Amino acid sequence: MAKDIGIDLGTANVLIHVEGKGIVLNEPSVVAIDTKSGKVLAVGSAAYKMVGRTPGNIRAIRPLKDGVIADFDITEAMLSYFINKLDVKGLLSKPNILICCPTNITSIEQKAIIEAAEKSGGRNVYLEEEPKVAAVGAGMDIFQPQGNMVIDIGGGTSDIAVLSMGDVVTSQSLRLAGDKMDAEIAAFVKREHNLLVGEHTAEKIKIEIGEVYGQDSGKSLDIRGRDMVTGLPRTVTITAKEVESALHDTMMVIVQAAKDVLNQTPPELSADIIDHGIMLTGGGALLHGVDQLFTDNLKVPVIVAEQPLDAVAIGTGILLGNIEKKR
Repeated sequence: MAKDIGIDLGTANVLIHVEGKGIVLNEPSVVAIDTKSGKVLAVGSAAYKMVGRTPGNIRAIRPLKDGVIADFDITEAMLSYFINKLDVKGLLSKPNILICCPTNITSIEQKAIIEAAEKSGGRNVYLEEEPKVAAVGAGMDIFQPQGNMVIDIGGGTSDIAVLSMGDVVTSQSLRLAGDKMDAEIAAFVKREHNLLVGEHTAEKIKIEIGEVYGQDSGKSLDIRGRDMVTGLPRTVTITAKEVESALHDTMMVIVQAAKDVLNQTPPELSADIIDHGIMLTGGGALLHGVDQLFTDNLKVPVIVAEQPLDAVAIGTGILLGNIEKKR
């Protein structure tokens, strides 16, 4: 028998959960192709190492942009590669696949995701909204008649939703998340230090010393890039305080979206949210001080999930089990 698989098809990373095994794959959503022959040269971690470091005829492509498929054929090639690598197909049967998508994607975008999954070897393909899956994976019981709120800050999108009775009551999806933060950090370094850095370096700054609120941790990091005046390599030191100012505007947009979602929430559910707090998931939940930033602005307790990066993938496994029971 084929084992059911849940896929967190993220803009930055793809995580795959296999029935009975848990999360078995976590690799960057990058594909390297030879532009002359159109051949796929590497997928995942191997391709990620090539970003910004390839000769002209090799391109490292991120086939997902802002949580949706930007390049259909390459997404399909990437999914097929990952699914084949797992060896989950039975002799005569194909796995059921559950894939997550942002809350506000169009029906055409939904169709593209389903088609890519079917072509890469799925039998029945189900789509679920990302914040719902993230909330389940973070341990929230969303199937009761009570309000649960989740803020999922991923690579391409930040999804904010209030859930009750197993469904989304109000939600917002912003195409503004980890990738945008990397771009803001790179722009800040260029503006303040006259230094050009690539996306790898910007992401490294965010992960190692990224903070968004309050207590200055005093951390700093030496980074290397190209001097804009001389054109030569140069090293500068970036502080956590600088990262905070680089990320301030982006974070405030996400905070405002969370306020808007709370404003549209029925009063009974709002009361539940004050009791339970808001759950933070996704890579953005790892930024230093992010829970405090939301707590102070929303006046509601905010908790970071135990495994913020894996919450969506864990949730796919739980929901797949539920779908199978219902059938």
